[in-house]
Amino acid sequence: MIKAKYTQCEDDNCVYFKQNDDLTYLLLYVDNMLIIAKNKAHIQKLKAQLKREFDMKDLGEVKKLLGMEITRDKSSVRLWLSQESYILKVLKIFNMTEAKSVTTPLADYFKLSSKQCPQSLKKRDVSSTIC
Repeated sequence: MIKAKYTQCEDDNCVYFKQNDDLTYLLLYVDNMLIIAKNKAHIQKLKAQLKREFDMKDLGEVKKLLGMEITRDKSSVRLWLSQESYILKVLKIFNMTEAKSVTTPLADYFKLSSKQCPQSLKKRDVSSTIC
């Protein structure tokens, strides 16, 4: 990305950007990539550059990235991020799919105990079960 004249973000090494007539961003995490720009020509140019350098697939417009569902409304220029499916998977793992919601993260009467912690290594590693 540096060779292509992109600047690496100081705060997040996985974010690169380039100032054209507008900004083009590339967010990279392991084998996931998201390219953002107002100008589609800049996106196409960057994709072409990357395809010359790497074996990659263009999956089209992003709908899900790193567990987040992305919904766009182009007419109103709005974007929504949701982790609903991730949350539902976590609830299922802990047998809480029928739990009632509360307005606070933890009700006053709810008492936590070490006995409630997962006892096996497999159950402790929730991320491997979810992903």
